[in-house]
Amino acid sequence: MITEHALLPIIHGREDEFETAFREARFIISAIPGFRNLSLSRSVESPNIYLLLVEWERLEDHTVRFRQSPDYDRWRELLHHFYEPFPVVEHYQAVL
Repeated sequence: MITEHALLPIIHGREDEFETAFREARFIISAIPGFRNLSLSRSVESPNIYLLLVEWERLEDHTVRFRQSPDYDRWRELLHHFYEPFPVVEHYQAVL
């Protein structure tokens, strides 16, 4: 299993809009083969920063199946205009 990790810096004042858009976007990502689970958390100290964790069966489920799919275009349309700056996405594999 692979865990995708992204800190999402949302433009101040647009947090509610982002959460509404993400409610729709989660159905897009969850339909991708290899998707297992996701969580979205909001920072207490910095309320415009969100932590997105997505569990995938394999790295390629995210990097190829999702990011190279037509569904990714809709995901991008819904969410990418909220980020400032654009988030760094990294992938993790459990060691313990």
